[in-house]
Formats: sequence, structure tokens, C-alpha cells
Amino acid sequence: MMFTASFPAQEQGYRMPPAEIAALVDAPMTPAVLLSPHRNWMLLLDIPALPPLSELAQPELSLAGERINPGTFAPSRSSYFSGMLLKKTTEPPEFSIAGLPDQPRLRDVKWSPDGRRIAFTFAGVHGISLWCLEVATRQAVPLVERLNACFPGAPYEWMPDSQGLLCRQIPENYPPAPVSDATPTRPIIQENHGKIAPARTYQDLLKSPHDEALFEHYFTLQLVLVSLDGQKRSLGSPGLHRTAEPSPDGQYILVETLHRPFSYLVPMNRFPHAVQVWDKDGKVIKSLADLPLAEEVPIARDAVPAGARDFAWRHDAAATLCWCEAQDGGDPKIDVAVRDKVWTLPAPFNRDPQLLINLTRRYSGIFWGTGTTALVSERWWDTRQIRVWRVRPDVPGAAVNLVWERSWEERYGDPGVPVLTTNASGRPLLRFAGNTGRIFLRGMGASPQGDFPFLDEYDLGSGKSTRLWQCAAPYYEYFIDFLDDDNRHYLTRRESLQEPPNYYIHKGRDATVHAVTSFPHPYPQLEKVQKELIHYLREDGVSLSGTLYTPAGWQREQGPLPVLFWAYPQEYKSAAAAGQVKDSPYRFVRLSSHSPLFWLVRGYAILDNPAMPIIGENDEEPNDTYIEQLVASARSAIAELQRRGVADSNRIAIGGHSYGAFMTANLLSHSDLFRAGIARSGAYNRTLTPFGFQSEERTLWDAPDVYARMSPFMFVRQMNTPLLLMHGEADNNSGTFPMQSERYYAALKGMGKTVRLVILPCESHGYRARESVLHMLWEMDQWLEKHVASDQ
Repeated sequence: MMFTASFPAQEQGYRMPPAEIAALVDAPMTPAVLLSPHRNWMLLLDIPALPPLSELAQPELSLAGERINPGTFAPSRSSYFSGMLLKKTTEPPEFSIAGLPDQPRLRDVKWSPDGRRIAFTFAGVHGISLWCLEVATRQAVPLVERLNACFPGAPYEWMPDSQGLLCRQIPENYPPAPVSDATPTRPIIQENHGKIAPARTYQDLLKSPHDEALFEHYFTLQLVLVSLDGQKRSLGSPGLHRTAEPSPDGQYILVETLHRPFSYLVPMNRFPHAVQVWDKDGKVIKSLADLPLAEEVPIARDAVPAGARDFAWRHDAAATLCWCEAQDGGDPKIDVAVRDKVWTLPAPFNRDPQLLINLTRRYSGIFWGTGTTALVSERWWDTRQIRVWRVRPDVPGAAVNLVWERSWEERYGDPGVPVLTTNASGRPLLRFAGNTGRIFLRGMGASPQGDFPFLDEYDLGSGKSTRLWQCAAPYYEYFIDFLDDDNRHYLTRRESLQEPPNYYIHKGRDATVHAVTSFPHPYPQLEKVQKELIHYLREDGVSLSGTLYTPAGWQREQGPLPVLFWAYPQEYKSAAAAGQVKDSPYRFVRLSSHSPLFWLVRGYAILDNPAMPIIGENDEEPNDTYIEQLVASARSAIAELQRRGVADSNRIAIGGHSYGAFMTANLLSHSDLFRAGIARSGAYNRTLTPFGFQSEERTLWDAPDVYARMSPFMFVRQMNTPLLLMHGEADNNSGTFPMQSERYYAALKGMGKTVRLVILPCESHGYRARESVLHMLWEMDQWLEKHVASDQ
């Protein structure tokens, strides 16, 4: 049936969804919790309501892949906390904090290594200031103003002795920002001389000499040491110091500094940069590397820049550097026996580096422990394989031992991740069970019945695990940390369908359990919602699952409901792994501003995250049969809901965000399974992302048929289902330019299709402002009520 729009061409401002939906949006959020290093204190952080649109409408510059507020020298779109409380981990009283700034906008919250203080930044109208909270007195005081927070990450680090902080500050007597000439003085030119330099579709790049000048102005900073009484001492000269990390003994600082030439093709993490070791006075002790502009890195997932990378301090040593270096020039297509080498170099940095390990795959990280035990990880995208090795950093030439090798797609066999502790300098280390041969692992405990998190003791010598604890129905509960040095008492976070997440202490492995927080149910109107983890088969035999929600009190005898599917496809190299369950039937019904669960209070059933696996086993590429697999998965999910009496074939909508929006448009273009679609912040023409997208590593010119077949834009003539398109005006996600929705809308309109396009001003890839979120929900509700709720 053709739909003649009843919406005015330009409506009167932002709209409100039905009251029952708006009440859920405005429900108070459960606080975030940050444990102290000794686990004896909990910091409870208030999460504010959605910000007003005026906050997103503040001045903003997009430079080298980052977005900043030029008035504050800080990110323009960061979240923050609106308050904090302290409580003892083992005792119920909560203590208020004195001295917090008015209308707190608190970010970058960090405990000091000794657990006696908490530092945080305050985002004021005119800039970022650093504050310090004394735990004993519960008094917060300002330390220093005019921080430069433009680079990603916190604009400060605690010094290891907890007596000071290393801060990034706007230089003293800093001049105003450069002003662009009204009349251009030269053309903007880019040039290439036969070098292969593919790049994915990045956003917010530098575009002109004026952008380059602005980047240098706003990202240049002075490193300063700030004492607990607010005294400060400058280190070195101002520069584009992207990172500055004190050594564990506090005697040195590892500094990475960007420099010209900049690029209009890649973001700042590919810019040239020098890596140096400074002393505490800012003097250069060792120049480690000066790495060139990295525009020619291949687009493959395991590609990295040539040269040394990932410089960091060894956590369990006073001042030892660690880094890795590709032996294949960074190109995974080059066949070499050793892919990466990992090196270490102790202070005073005046001898040759020591080889820690040769890797045949790509280095992906290290857990430090002691001089005889550290765990090094390597991974390889094409096979989805990960290996973990035990190395002995203090024993040159010692044999390395394989701890495990597995596919990261294989959830059921995941052994977990190491439990960590912190040392006196605040660095994370492996937590050992009595000796350096046994560690603790915590994992999700995935199974065909859902996730049941666990805590294991793992013997590095024998490779055997001993199960110490595992959550059980009807709860979803996971291990947080040990509370004592004997590893007997521990903290967990527990939730159920009706109980919101709260923290519990387990005293002794099999002894008493009691709650230490009592956060209330944020939305009691959803308390009796029904939730079930459902299983079904695709027509090719692949096992699928999804989480089905039905409104409170619904019974099959009442007849089928209107249904909203909300999904996101994922690529796999194994059909067995693709069929594994990825949720728990006992998790609390939790809402976010982008959740489809709002429509439970409108009488809809929701199938959340139904599996949409795109599988390419062995040498097959998943996307070669993307459309066929996508439609088959959707068809099977619908059949299962019909079998259960939840749905009929005439009142089902499909929706998704980002790659889920792309999925939605493809399903509507290649099937008639759905009554309507909702696609938010998607990409619909893959020729506009010619150097790969999502998990696709081939270029448009390698696989033109795949790019064309996967582009809904190419199939507008056969798309006959009403589609609501939404997009943030300032979307900065790679590949999802607002133009994607604008061009797709124009094509659909040109072919006479039923389509509506909503562009949300000031919004990025995800929508944050209260006005935007409420209007988004109104648009979705109107669309569903118009096209799905009725069985006509």
C-alpha cells in the first residue's frame, strides 16, 4: 500500500514521545563504581541525565580526527559525572564530598597509587581544571587550571609516589588562535608519486594550511609537574606531546611528540612523531625513534606502520622500556618467519635492546608480572587466532612457553582473562595464587544456556584450570576483584531480571554473601517484563539465538503482538562459532538512549540482537554471500516467533544503528519479510568506502561485484517497504557520512518510495542531547504506529 505522508514538510520543533517512553528516558541512572587500589573504598559516581542540545551546540573544531571545543582546549563531546560519594567497601554508610565545584562536570577520575587521594578534572565554562580529593577528610580542592585536554586520554597522570601529578597545560602567555584570511592565498594541493597509499574513510581530517595552524595551536601543550599543594614546575618546551608517561620509579618520562609534515589523508595517530625519554627536569636522556608519516599503511586488519611502535614502560621494573617492531614492513601480505619482535631496554638506556620474544603473528599486548613471568599476546585476523606466551623478562634467552592458542570467535572455550592487582606505583600486574606458576582467570562462561561468569585458578605449567566460583541461575553475576591479600574474600556484581546490578562480598570461597550496595530499580515499570533467550536454526543448519522480550503479563493465548527486531550483523570464519550464544537470560533489563526496549511499554515484543552471522569458512569470504545469509537469518527468526505465537507475518519491523542500519536497508531491498524499517546513522553506498568497510579487507577494485551487491543504494527500484532514515548532522564515524543517508533518501524519493529522512542537528554517530533522543523516539514511535501496530 502506498503511504501519503501525514507529517508536515517542516514540523514545529523537537517533539516528545509518549509519556511512558519519556519517563524511561528520564529515569535516574545507576551510579558508576570505582574501587580504590587496596579495594577498601568505593567511589560512587553519579551519571547525569542526557545533556541539553545547547551543550552540543557549543563551538567545535574538527582537526586531525579529533573534535575539540576551542574555548576550553578540551574534547567537545565527552561524557562526565555530576557528583560523587565515598563508602567503605565493607560498610554501608555513604559519605558526601565537601568542596566540589558548583554544577559539577567531573571527568578523568583516578585514584592515587597509594589510595589516599582521588584526582579528577572539572570541565568549566572557560576551561579544564585539575582537582584533588583527600579521602581521609573527604574534602576536594582545586590544584591547577588551564589544562590542555585536546589529545585523547586524561590530561594528567599520577606520579608513582602519589605526591604529585604530571599534567598537560596550556602554555603560559599563549597567543590567540590564528585567524583565517577571508580571501584564500593559495590552492590546496595533494600529490602522490606512484606510492600505494590506501586509506579507509576517515572523518574530521585536516583540510587546509589554516587547519594545520589551528591543530598546532590547540594541541601544543606544556608538561608540568604539580605538587599536592598546587605548586607547579614546567618540564621541557611546549610541543605536540601526545603522550607522557612516568616510569614506575618516577625518575623518567616517556614522551611522544608529533611534528610536521601533517596529513590530509590520515588522522593524527599516523602523523610523524618522535619518541624520547626525559628525566624529571625535562632533559632528553634518550631519543628512541623518530617515526615518519604513515600514509602508506595497507588497509588489512593486521597492517601496522613500519618501524618501532607501542612504546611503554615495563610495569614490574623500575624503569625498563618495552616496544615492538614489525619485521614485514607492517604488511601482513608479506610472508616472513617472524612477524613482530618485542624488545626491552632498562635504564640508563645506554646499551643495546634485549629481545623479549619473536612472534609469528601480530603483537597485541602484554601482562607484566615478575621477572620470571609475563604473558605476551599475538593475534592474526585472517584466522581469528590468538596465542598467549609465557616469557621470563629477567632471563635473557630463556625458552618461551605457549599458554594457549585459540580462536577469539570461540566463546564457549574462552579461558578468560588474567585477574590483575596494582603495585605501589599504581601499575597493573598479574595477580598470582601463592607463586608465579599460578594465576587467576575471570571469564564470561559462555554456554548454550547463556553466559555464566566464572573465576578460575590456572596453572601455567600444566595448563589446568580449577574452578573457584561460577555464577548460577537466577542471577547474572561476575567477579570484580579480591579484597584481601590471601585471595579468599572477593567482590562481585550481581543482577537478575528483576534486580538491578549491585555489589556483593563473598567471604571465603564457599561462605557468606552479602550486599554492599542497594541501588534501586531505575524503571519499575519494566519490572515484570518477560525475557527469554531463544534458539533456532537457519535453513543451512547454523544455530542462531536472540533475546526475546514481551510486555508484562502477555500470554500466547492473547494472540500475536507487533514486533520490532533490532540487530547488527557480524562476520565469522566458523559456522560453529557463529552459532554460539552471546547473552544471559538473567541479565537485568537495562535501557540506553538507543535501546529498542522502550517499545515494551507500547505493547510491542522486541527481538533484541537476533544473530545475523555472515560466515566465510576456510578460503571463502563472508561477504560473498552476505545478502543470502542475511535474509536466511531474518527468515528463520521470524519463523521462530511465529511458531511461538509471538508474531504474525504482517506486523514486524526491522531496525538497526550504523552497520545495523546498513543491514536493515539490505533486508528491505532483498526481501518482503518486514512491514517497515528504521535505519539510523548508516552507510548505503559502498562505493563511497572503496578501501574496505567493517570486516571487509578487499577494495572496491578487488571485489566490485561484492561492493555493488551489498549497496542498498543500487537496489532502490526494488525496495518497497516504508523506511525511516535518521542521521546525526555531525556524524564522525568512519564511512557513515550524513551524505550516505541524504543520497539514499534522494534516490528512494526519486523512485517514488515511502521514506522519511530526519537529520538531527549537532549530533554525531550516536545521539546524546535530550531533545535529540526524545525526538528520535517520537519519530520511531510514529513510524511504528503508522506502519506496524495496525494489522491492516
